[in-house]
Amino acid sequence: MDFMSFINMVVIGLFLILLGLVGLKILFKLGRTILGIVFNMLMGFIFLYIANLLPFINIPINIITVIVAGFGGILGVGLLVFAQVIGFF
Repeated sequence: MDFMSFINMVVIGLFLILLGLVGLKILFKLGRTILGIVFNMLMGFIFLYIANLLPFINIPINIITVIVAGFGGILGVGLLVFAQVIGFF
C-alpha cells in the first residue's frame, strides 16, 4: 500500500467517524424530544385521572381530552378543568 492510498483511507475513516458522531447527536436530540413528549403525555394523563377523582370535576376521558392533557401536560389539564368549570363539558 502506498502513501497516498493510506492517506485516502485515513481521510475517509475520519469522515465516516465525523458523520457517525453527527448522526448520534441528531438521534440523541430527537430521542430527548420524544422522551419529553412521552413524559408530558404520561403526566397529563395522570393529572387528568387525579382531577377526575375530585367530586366537583367530571372531565370525560376520551381521545380529545387525552390529547390536550398529553401535549399540554399539567397546563393542558388546567385548561380542561377551566373549560369544565365554565361549562364546556
